[in-house]
Amino acid sequence: MDKKLLTIDVSHGTTHDGPGMRTTVFVKGCSLRCLWCQNPESICPTKEVWWDKTLSIGCMSCAEDCPTGSLQCREEGIHIDRTVCKACGACAEACPSTAMSWQGQEYELEPLLKEVLRNKSYYDQFGGGVTCSGGEPLLQSEFVAEFFRRLQEEGVTTALDTCGCAPRKNLEAVLPYTNYVLYDMKIFDPEKHRLFTGQTNERILENLKFAAEYIRKADHPMEIWIRTPLIPGATALEENIRAIGGFIRENILDVTTRWEMCAFNGVCVSKYDKLERQWEYDGRGAMTQAEIAPLKAAALSQVPEEKLLVSGMIREN
Repeated sequence: MDKKLLTIDVSHGTTHDGPGMRTTVFVKGCSLRCLWCQNPESICPTKEVWWDKTLSIGCMSCAEDCPTGSLQCREEGIHIDRTVCKACGACAEACPSTAMSWQGQEYELEPLLKEVLRNKSYYDQFGGGVTCSGGEPLLQSEFVAEFFRRLQEEGVTTALDTCGCAPRKNLEAVLPYTNYVLYDMKIFDPEKHRLFTGQTNERILENLKFAAEYIRKADHPMEIWIRTPLIPGATALEENIRAIGGFIRENILDVTTRWEMCAFNGVCVSKYDKLERQWEYDGRGAMTQAEIAPLKAAALSQVPEEKLLVSGMIREN
């Protein structure tokens, strides 16, 4: 088993990554490069640092302590030359205001179990549990599988939040200890999927069919929740929603409890600023009811209304 799990956050009291009140462990490292990614700090599979201008006091302790000279003071703030940076963390350790901080914390199994099990009374009371999200949890499948196994021994339900773009053996390792499979279906056309995420979706669809077949034979309670982010000009197209719905209806409807269409939001833009990256969707506002309505109709042409959920911030007009 992998001795440590590389994470970006352990978030307590979440309510949207599976049923009930949950703790969500966000792992670091992803197999996709979605242009709209809400957690860009989770993409890189190794530790990295970022700079938050809202916390900076301008002391430049970070640059003074950087052994590689990676930090430069510019008019707009601190610039990190990531071609030179060794991610040693000296800058973050030197920063008195935490403006420069680590993205990436390693957990061994026992400390992580202790961290998430302190909320067990809430899981029991509100029907919740623990979710592994990302990034992509299946890239650290050995650790996640053992983590989930131990949680189930403690009577805690588990949820795997995955994009499905991982080797089959990784999925096979985790499924025996999973209760809820939260599975992303973003774009049905394989070439458009590659254009917007960096990878085609053949493996994703095959892994989803495999997961459905596994659930049909499982000896413990399991179900699938499909999640589709509604991204203007990318996923939020009637033909795409209709195609995804058709796949669900023809292949996995019997084991799918929910298809959640998550409306676009731009709250992640500050993360891109901290990483000095331009976000493709910067400035795009929340979707409107008029934009959502035809997408919902396209989905309902394929799946029963009781299985469809539209979530997120949606403007009236």
